[in-house]
Amino acid sequence: MKLKMIVSALLNLRNILLFFLGLFAAGPVANLHPPELVLFAALSIYLTGAIQSLSSKKFHENFNRKQKIKQIRELNNNCLKLTHEAKKYVNAAYYQKLQKVIQDKNEILSSFFKGERNYLKERVVEQTLNLVGAYVKLLTNFCMRSKELSNMDVTMVTERINTNTRKLSFVKDPLAAEDLQKIVDMDQRIIQRLKEERTDLERIDMKLDYMASTVNMFKHQILSSIETQDMLETLETAVNEATALDNVLGERRRNRINA
Repeated sequence: MKLKMIVSALLNLRNILLFFLGLFAAGPVANLHPPELVLFAALSIYLTGAIQSLSSKKFHENFNRKQKIKQIRELNNNCLKLTHEAKKYVNAAYYQKLQKVIQDKNEILSSFFKGERNYLKERVVEQTLNLVGAYVKLLTNFCMRSKELSNMDVTMVTERINTNTRKLSFVKDPLAAEDLQKIVDMDQRIIQRLKEERTDLERIDMKLDYMASTVNMFKHQILSSIETQDMLETLETAVNEATALDNVLGERRRNRINA
């Protein structure tokens, strides 16, 4: 950040103009010779201006504001990329929900760039975009995992459990019975994990609705210029929870169950 600020001060239009004014003042006006002295004098004026910029409160405020706006634009671009990817996996019902969240996000951005800005509003808008990005990522993984689970047919696993359980009643050899019990236990764990995953997906579905409602609620507050510190805390918590859930879904998709 410090390097960016220094570069910004060096590229500041006012300081560049000071450099050329210095060349003009030290050259044709002061008739200074040789050319090296002219350049040295101009550079001295230019660097003095840059140092003054770095010590100026107004310069720092303008620099930080520009950086925040740049960051907000980057977050929005990330949301657009994630949304484009999500369209490949969401069904009609979830696509409609996604569209509503994106519409709210667009209204928030439009209000931000048209209205008055302050530090708190910038932070709230930034975190709201983080929440939208987290929502789209979680929605994408949710839809992908839901489709995978819906395509799993556990009939064969259930039948295998029933068949092997019946066999256990007739097996005389203790070692064979032990091996058979291990197979039954393993199949039962598969069934249990699938049940747990489906329950977790139901919870994630409700979490997605909560996130969408949060974006919508904060949209109205931002449009009304009612930003509070509590909003930031709520947004940060929602983003962290969504990221954690997305990581869990991603891990489960990498370690798929083959029923």
